[in-house]
Amino acid sequence: MSSNNKVSPSGQIPIELPSIVSPLNDQQLNTLQQSVSDLSPSQLAWVSGYFWGLSQTQSPVSVKGLSSTQVALAAQPAGKLTIIFASQTGNAKGVAEALEKEATALGITAELYDASDYKGKQLAKETHVIIVASTNGEGEAPDNAIELHEFLQSKKAPKLPNLHYGVIALGDSSYEFFCQTGKDFDSYLSKLGATPFIERIDCDVDYGTDAKNWRQQALDLVKQDLASASNEAQVVQLPLSQAAVSSPYNKSHPFPATLVTNQKITGRDSGKDVRHIEIDLAGSGLSYQPGDALGVWYENSSDLANAILSQVGLSGVESIELDGESLSVHSALVRHFEITAANPQFVTKFAQASGSQKLLELIDDKDKLRHYANQTQIIDVLGEKKTQLSAQELVGLLRRLTPRLYSIASSQAEVEQEVHLTVGVVEYQHEDEQRFGGASSFLCHRLDEGAQVKVFVEHNNSFKLPADDTTPIIMIGPGTGVAPFRSFLQEREAREAQGKNWLFFGDRTFTQDFLYQVEWQKYLKSGVLNYLDVAFSRDQGEKVYVQHRILEKGEEVWRWLEQGAYIYVCGDATRMAKDVHQALIHVVEQYGHRSHNDAEEFINQLRKEKRYQRDVY
Repeated sequence: MSSNNKVSPSGQIPIELPSIVSPLNDQQLNTLQQSVSDLSPSQLAWVSGYFWGLSQTQSPVSVKGLSSTQVALAAQPAGKLTIIFASQTGNAKGVAEALEKEATALGITAELYDASDYKGKQLAKETHVIIVASTNGEGEAPDNAIELHEFLQSKKAPKLPNLHYGVIALGDSSYEFFCQTGKDFDSYLSKLGATPFIERIDCDVDYGTDAKNWRQQALDLVKQDLASASNEAQVVQLPLSQAAVSSPYNKSHPFPATLVTNQKITGRDSGKDVRHIEIDLAGSGLSYQPGDALGVWYENSSDLANAILSQVGLSGVESIELDGESLSVHSALVRHFEITAANPQFVTKFAQASGSQKLLELIDDKDKLRHYANQTQIIDVLGEKKTQLSAQELVGLLRRLTPRLYSIASSQAEVEQEVHLTVGVVEYQHEDEQRFGGASSFLCHRLDEGAQVKVFVEHNNSFKLPADDTTPIIMIGPGTGVAPFRSFLQEREAREAQGKNWLFFGDRTFTQDFLYQVEWQKYLKSGVLNYLDVAFSRDQGEKVYVQHRILEKGEEVWRWLEQGAYIYVCGDATRMAKDVHQALIHVVEQYGHRSHNDAEEFINQLRKEKRYQRDVY
């Protein structure tokens, strides 16, 4: 039988029934064709078998008056759970993976997707979907979810009257747009007619317990809905790195590594204390790729714990119950709770517990509350008003301790069983006392060389070198943001990559703050690094930053972009990343001869194509 079928824009071949005498009338035939036109080959085969089975029953089923609803119900694939994660640093991915494992254990058919690998139109064919979404920067979707996020707002998004969904939103309440991406997905799906089978949960940085409880409740509901489905769970395996498979160590089960080197790499007269940290991973089986992060579980300062306890009238020997275990409140503060950085929830709870007029007035203004919390440590919030608290009341105000993530500054092709970090110590003066960051002071000041530190690798698939080693790359990393680019260059040298490499680095002064200066010079001499542009803000009267260097070299930057260059930005999200973003738009506008809107769209398209990647914090 000859056929003149052509492939449709969707990539499917239009259905053409054989030219034989049909037992259906024209109306029935048209109804059937319209109903199955969107089905995949496997779904068509299922429908065929379904109707054949009906034809073999003792009471033949008449197709007279067959409705499109009946056909659609017959063609409906078996119910399943689809899990989609929108993740920037890996937290949402970890929650989604836990959800998939728990679903499988309950016998629920589950499929797991990176948001960048999921086609939005597929939602119309789903029965149950859970989206796990982190929020990037100031309310932005993570890089891997930009396209799905935009698609659901567009006119192309399908109506979803048959979809049941749930959303786990992850965020940090210290930011204005707390859990915004999760809220967006919830709103978009609802507007498209989908029905939430469980209320969205907005999780703060200490999301572990809340997320786990929500997952259990959600899966119980999904299992009830899919009780009739008896298929064995089918899982789509993601292309994870070998580390996820070969090592038993992860965030929940960290590896007790050894601190090998702690070397200060800023000058004696620098206003900053930046350390080069080397950690031995031998025996862990952990592996990582350039662009990944190292998670560090740290302990708080015992002296700081004592100061907090004294502030609220406790000795430290008082017992509390934590996860079904009894321990002293001092031990709890050192090992289990965040006791350095404040947050809006803590300020709010303490304001209500203490009755501090200053804090009570503050919590009525969300912007002022966030600013105060971001600029103040917990010990100083407690100092606003002397308040007696019981041990259980104190820990009830606090967040659980979470690990800090540091961009990895080495390639295993160069350092093998080690991992290197570039850590800036957080420190500042508060009245007559010095304040320090929890993790940075632990690594750099309180942990001796040879001591153990609990670590795990956090893979970041949104910040990776191009697969093609001939592709040019532009790296923009002021201050400690230069860390991943040290790993990039080590990796490209080991691969003997032919692609050109350009680094923009900035800091305060040339003599005191030029991190890894000798290494960059070595790479320039060997040809691994083709260009190095630096900006030292305090070496002249007018401050100069990396974005100014980008504008100065705008014509060459545009030339590299035309040649297919990838752009990477790492470091401060509050100001630097925004200024660099605007500088890149200006470069495209000026040298690409585009309008401002077209230049913005060009840069956004680079992000969608993963040619513009950011690791900002």
